[in-house]
Amino acid sequence: MASVSYEHVYKRYPGNTVISDMSAEIKDKEFVVLVGPSGSGKSTALRMLAGLEDISDGTVKIGDRVVNDVAPKDRDIAMVFQSYALYPHMTVYDNLSFGLKLRKTPKSEIDKRVREAARILGLDQLLGRKPKALSGGQRQRVALGRAIVRQPKVFLMDEPLSNLDAKLRVATRVEILKLHQRVQTTFIYVTHDQVEAMTMGDRIVVLNNGIVQQFDGPTTLYEHPINLFVAGFIGSPAMNFLNVKIGGDGTSALNGEGFQIPVPERLLSESGGQRGQDVVMGVRPEDLKDARFPGRDELPKVRVKVDVVENMGSENFVYFTFGGKIFTSRMDPRSNDIQPGQQIDVAVDTGHIHLFDPKTEKTMVSRGTPAAAVPAVARATQAP
Repeated sequence: MASVSYEHVYKRYPGNTVISDMSAEIKDKEFVVLVGPSGSGKSTALRMLAGLEDISDGTVKIGDRVVNDVAPKDRDIAMVFQSYALYPHMTVYDNLSFGLKLRKTPKSEIDKRVREAARILGLDQLLGRKPKALSGGQRQRVALGRAIVRQPKVFLMDEPLSNLDAKLRVATRVEILKLHQRVQTTFIYVTHDQVEAMTMGDRIVVLNNGIVQQFDGPTTLYEHPINLFVAGFIGSPAMNFLNVKIGGDGTSALNGEGFQIPVPERLLSESGGQRGQDVVMGVRPEDLKDARFPGRDELPKVRVKVDVVENMGSENFVYFTFGGKIFTSRMDPRSNDIQPGQQIDVAVDTGHIHLFDPKTEKTMVSRGTPAAAVPAVARATQAP
């Protein structure tokens, strides 16, 4: 087994830098996800580790070994691609064993490894079938099995679930996590789906425009994003943002056109912001609550007109316009009577507000523990 490290890695093409100064230390047996939008460089970073892309600058290590100039076949890695890349004329057994045969592994050892991988992935009854007789999920498991039999130091996975439907993606995601627990090997997994990243990764590398934005655990990324990009990319539905001004009249409040939101003094003092300063307020959908229910009397409230309601059964997504922006609120089933066009009071959990510098886009203060309640008389309202 092995750790992996990127040390000031660059990938350049003529007129274009795809990866810029990437550094990341991935621990032995860790499950790390590279996530970002299309074009962020995540697949390129994985392919450089696999040896499928040359490194323009910097160093990539597997364990203590620098692998910049090592051939892919000699890096002791196994890669699972978005396309299953199975040999259509071969049975599942032959697909699983093919790489070992090329390495001239003894037949008895091949059979042992193939049957063990089939057992782990539930392919025991499918070994005699060819890929065309398998479902998408079964084909993906064969692709995983082909990696398992190699017994590599590092598993690399490049969007392996993209071709599966939503239900099968969830089921296969669970299978991959169970596989990681069983084989106790380093996994590096690429996806553009931040929900996939949050549910799978021990730690997550968030990439944008070839630059590592933040490398942290899921909870830290969610509660303490380092900048506006991470705050907006991590979380579903996404964080709501609004340009506001720190109260310049001696009050602890965030002011916008036609509204004022009282906030804990702690929020402003921890941000380091000055009164009258322009900032970007960020608030998660779950921190915008239906004001009718107990425990929310002390929170400041905004009066809004509902645009759209999505009833998800276990929760409701309520969309409304506030401060000229479309906001999303995640409310529990008690709020399933809310209708489009209705005016409602939304309670804002100001103890969980984030503030960002609009110039640098860096975080000034991020979500913390619920703060001391703001007096109920200090209500923030907006005309519908």
